[in-house]
Amino acid sequence: MRTASLQHLQTVYLGDAVRAAERIAMSHFGLDEDDLMARAGLAAWRLLLQRWPQAQKIGVACGPGNNGGDGYVLAALALGSGRQVSVLRLGEGGNAGVAQRAESVYRQTGGQVDRFNADVALPQVDLWVDALFGIGLHRALGGAAADLVQALNRDARERGVPLLALDVPSGVDADTGDDHGLSLRADVTLSFIAGKPGLYTGRGRVAAGEVVVDALGLADHVFEDLEPAARIACTDALPRCFAPRERDAHKGHFGHVLCIGGDHGYGGALALCAEAAHRVGAGLVSAATRAEHVPVLLARRPETMVRSVDDGDALQALLDRATVVAIGPGLGDSDWSASLLCTAMHAGKPVVLDADALNAIARRDAESLRDAVLTPHPGEAARLLGTTTDAIASDRLRHARQLATRFDCVVVLKGAGTVVAAPGQVPILIDAGNPGMATGGMGDVLTGVIAGLIAQGATPFHAAACGALLHALAADCAAHEGGERGLLPSDLFARLRSLANPGMRA
Repeated sequence: MRTASLQHLQTVYLGDAVRAAERIAMSHFGLDEDDLMARAGLAAWRLLLQRWPQAQKIGVACGPGNNGGDGYVLAALALGSGRQVSVLRLGEGGNAGVAQRAESVYRQTGGQVDRFNADVALPQVDLWVDALFGIGLHRALGGAAADLVQALNRDARERGVPLLALDVPSGVDADTGDDHGLSLRADVTLSFIAGKPGLYTGRGRVAAGEVVVDALGLADHVFEDLEPAARIACTDALPRCFAPRERDAHKGHFGHVLCIGGDHGYGGALALCAEAAHRVGAGLVSAATRAEHVPVLLARRPETMVRSVDDGDALQALLDRATVVAIGPGLGDSDWSASLLCTAMHAGKPVVLDADALNAIARRDAESLRDAVLTPHPGEAARLLGTTTDAIASDRLRHARQLATRFDCVVVLKGAGTVVAAPGQVPILIDAGNPGMATGGMGDVLTGVIAGLIAQGATPFHAAACGALLHALAADCAAHEGGERGLLPSDLFARLRSLANPGMRA
């Protein structure tokens, strides 16, 4: 199976790398901080005109640092175009350096700056620009800053005023996506020079809204010697994950997925996993489960070869014929479950683990799981690492990499901005998916998708990245047609098939 070249996806960088790129650019091109700030303010003004051309009353919330300076540049441009501009700043202290110069230019053009007062209503504007804090903020908002962000969010919620964030929504950690419980909820975030990982995962993904990246005219080579934090997989990457099949292809070319699970009362999870493997193109799909589920699984999807197994010994013949194993959906926590998992893990086959299989792994001593793909949600990831769900949420990218290193395998950390990590690989952030996916069974479908792609020849890392993207986009298509609330995992199946076939529409 041909897979997308993940090297060509959009690359995002931590704040330290972006600052290093700025220094490189200034050295190579004879720029200074004033030049970069002027470019940032102009880029923001152009985006504002493009997205909200009818806005005549512009509000700009400016902080004390360079992010505030970008806001002053934009404010001066807006004032010069004849717009009515209201600038609110935090505190009494003056700005320093380049930000102070930008504020002085704005004032010299006739602009007025008012100190934010939480007891005074915000000015009535058509649009607010958030220029309070940029990539340097790694703490919770407090005091007047928290009051102002809450007031801006309230204005957006109650009056429908759009919010444009410059570089990062205030309150969001650009590196991690954590917002410590409070951040600006932007409609659009304009990220300068390069994207930042915190805009694509966790709370940062929620706060950022649509992310637009403007390189400010800096050449790509300023990042050549800098380590990327992650790459972003979005809709554009999906077509390269799949190629048309040869006309003489047969089922033996596309592998055999063995799905294992479905303890008493949990057969539906295994059915979802098996059908997902079918829908992404696996040549053969088998299911090993409790005897009580065999008739139901056959009735639901007769293409699946369903077998009842009483213990791990009965599983061996099925494992011998499999290309890849998907284990965990509905597996349960019984002696039967433990026997099947132990046998599957020693079969020498690529394996995709989810749900109860992950919980069982968490109870064992850490071991190498080479050729495995783990697909934890934050709670499962916390158990695997012996930490808390809140800790996982505070830095999803770092914890996904930690899991991948600890178990020497591919990890798919599910959630808003799914993270795909593996030793020696730049992590992938999935820029797709929606809140409708927060329902039981979605993970079972993802497990089947990834296993189905491995069966067709994809490496575990590529299968995990392409599979997570395919799964999220299928959910987006289904939500677009019928809404997020009430979205079912089985609603994804027709879209999986369409999206996995080049030239077809979901």
